[in-house]
Amino acid sequence: MAFENRAEAGRLLAHRLDDYRGRHPVVMAIPRGAVPMGKIVADALDGELDVVLVRKLRAPNNPELAIGSIDETGSVYLDPDTRDLWDEPYLVGEKKTQLEMLKHRRQQYQPTGAAIDVAGRIAIVVDDGIATGSTMIAALRAVRTRRPAKLVAATGVASSEALRLIREEADETVCLETPPVLFAIGYHFRDFAQVSDDDVVATLREARRPSAAPAS
Repeated sequence: MAFENRAEAGRLLAHRLDDYRGRHPVVMAIPRGAVPMGKIVADALDGELDVVLVRKLRAPNNPELAIGSIDETGSVYLDPDTRDLWDEPYLVGEKKTQLEMLKHRRQQYQPTGAAIDVAGRIAIVVDDGIATGSTMIAALRAVRTRRPAKLVAATGVASSEALRLIREEADETVCLETPPVLFAIGYHFRDFAQVSDDDVVATLREARRPSAAPAS
């Protein structure tokens, strides 16, 4: 196990990202698991915390396997290695299901405040772990359309193949652990407790309190 929990991974990521301290980055966490990590990173770097909403597109009869991912606008990234696992009618239905979930999550999280404008700023997209890379790729592409000055991908653990794909999308990639074989993200955390939507909302509200904002 690489990490005791997400908090430890967040502290280690913040240390690796220390060059961005004082440059007011926006840390864009991928819900739900990465949000506690993102809060730690944002606090350590004197930045701001927000979320980037993307969803995994699940393989038929194997919901743990990603065939791609989708963002709030409906933009889709498909893993070419999984093309023989699905047909077009299945993909249409799965996209609709995940878009509805994204809409639901946006409604849940929106009371914490409007999305932070990342145009011209350093955007750091954080996930707790990356298996295939499809979710992180969709997140990076979604944030890229918002014209950040620099786009950074940061994660606790990732497969070497996923990192290869992500490096083509991000201006910089930071990964703490790249095991020879990545069986499951949770395997690399001693405590990998589920993060709920209520946890996400509470974390975002705490991050956006006036006392938590960086000094002007």
